[in-house]
Amino acid sequence: MKAVIDQYIPFLAEALQAQGVAVVALAPEAITHESVVDAEALFVRTRTRVDGALLEGTRVSFVATATIGTDHLDIPYLEQSGIAWASAPGCNAQAVCDYVEECLRLNDRLATERPLRCPTATLSDRLTLGIVGCGHVGSKVKAMAERKGMRVLVSDPPKGAHFPLAQLAAEADVITFHTPLTRAGAYLTYHLCDAEFLVHCRPGTLIINAARGGVVDEEALLHSGLPCAIDTWEGEPDINRALLRQAWLASYHIAGYSLEGKINASQQVLDAFCRFFQRKACIIDKKAVTLHARLGDSAPGWLQRITEELKAHPDGFERLRKAYVLR
Repeated sequence: MKAVIDQYIPFLAEALQAQGVAVVALAPEAITHESVVDAEALFVRTRTRVDGALLEGTRVSFVATATIGTDHLDIPYLEQSGIAWASAPGCNAQAVCDYVEECLRLNDRLATERPLRCPTATLSDRLTLGIVGCGHVGSKVKAMAERKGMRVLVSDPPKGAHFPLAQLAAEADVITFHTPLTRAGAYLTYHLCDAEFLVHCRPGTLIINAARGGVVDEEALLHSGLPCAIDTWEGEPDINRALLRQAWLASYHIAGYSLEGKINASQQVLDAFCRFFQRKACIIDKKAVTLHARLGDSAPGWLQRITEELKAHPDGFERLRKAYVLR
């Protein structure tokens, strides 16, 4: 059996090879129709669009994305073609929660040290935090905020949380988005944070987007003048330079990039592969991986350093993302 995998999915090639699978690891831009035509399985990340143009006429019967988001998969095509697919829901939820917590910590420090430059004028235990989307990530953010003593407002109609968006926008000091990106169906999230939403926000409200780029209308956010912390951008890697200049904090789509999150994602897609092909389960050795992993700096100030790096090198978005060392 042959599997083509995105070379930036860690720990997966070794696990598949241990199953006797012939693995071809490629850069995302090298995953083409020609490169997958004789593969039975395909493992990708968000950088690969998986649709008929890629898969028609190939032997691929199983596709997995080592990500929470699935908007890069043409799911109707896959299902109509009888191609099984899997994702990794919740794999990096704790990492994204940690990212939001770092934004809140920095907000506290700015409020204490430089109140005139502070996006919001209150400290965490007096903040009202608005959470839009309360699934794997949002629920962790909610628990974290409540531990800090914040007042928390949640809007997630699919999960029964019907707090009105306009009221959430008007009352929250910080608003963080944790929804999938959907352009059709009953619950649209494309440009959920738009001019109509932003007009309800008070001056100084901090907007955090570590969900999907299209959830926030970036031109509307830019014209609102509100402070923002942006990790996921529309049009990546060609990001909105004006919004980057305005952003209080900015990063290159790495909110979920932690060692734990990567292990979880690889394990989830590996489990799905083994189930589909009826193979013996294979467990990634977390202890061994952690022992040999090259880990980055997660000391206080890491997000500020990333912001400075991206603002200094806006053309380097993809390069910086690829070189990012896991927290």
